[in-house]
Amino acid sequence: MRIIQITDLHIGQEGASDYGVDSRANFLNILAEVKFAAPDYLVITGDLCMKKGEEVTYQWIRERLEKLDIPYLLIPGNHDSAAMMREVFEMQHVKAKGALYYALKLGKQTCLFIDNSKARHSEAQLNWLSRQLYQAEGELVIFSHYPLLPTGVAFMEKTHGLKDQEAVLTILETYADPIHIFCGHFHVEKTVHYKNINLHITPSCQVQVHPYQTNFAIDHNRVAMRVIDLEQQCFQTTVRYIDGVKV
Repeated sequence: MRIIQITDLHIGQEGASDYGVDSRANFLNILAEVKFAAPDYLVITGDLCMKKGEEVTYQWIRERLEKLDIPYLLIPGNHDSAAMMREVFEMQHVKAKGALYYALKLGKQTCLFIDNSKARHSEAQLNWLSRQLYQAEGELVIFSHYPLLPTGVAFMEKTHGLKDQEAVLTILETYADPIHIFCGHFHVEKTVHYKNINLHITPSCQVQVHPYQTNFAIDHNRVAMRVIDLEQQCFQTTVRYIDGVKV
């Protein structure tokens, strides 16, 4: 089974730009790469909108995703409106009120989709996560917007980190089998291994942040998608970059 993850689209209304890039063109170019890679599923891990959730932007994104003709799944980021996404994308599988978190079987793989768009998790979601881990067995895949482990990405960790990371990690540490976490938010490519937990940060579809600078700095404006191949007793992931489009 092949899953492609993209993240941090930061799409604004027509003509809007941020950091001198054309986010709409970047998104369309990435979708062309997604189509070519022929995944079973496309997962978008938040920050679909440039600054804040806008219905017109979500509608534009949905129209392009429907034309792709590949099943897609979404979670919100800190620049999104979970309620608006739930309505525009008609997310019937989501049962939590006021948030978008859910569990699905993709093929034979159990996948958890977490909502940390407010930089923390509700008590209800943490309890849900505990129950999911108690019921699961074997390798587990989690999709999140924020990284759930310390990453060492200097500026982003200091100014835009998850506020209840320790509480989440305490729950994840109870799971005996491997956990693979795929996230975004930090606009870098990085992998972190901690005990049985493997965290993969996927680069943005907008711009990439310098991973070592303590002050904000753009590293480059190439954009990316992550390819995740899950087969029996075999797990592979790679990041594919393409040139970004400048305004």
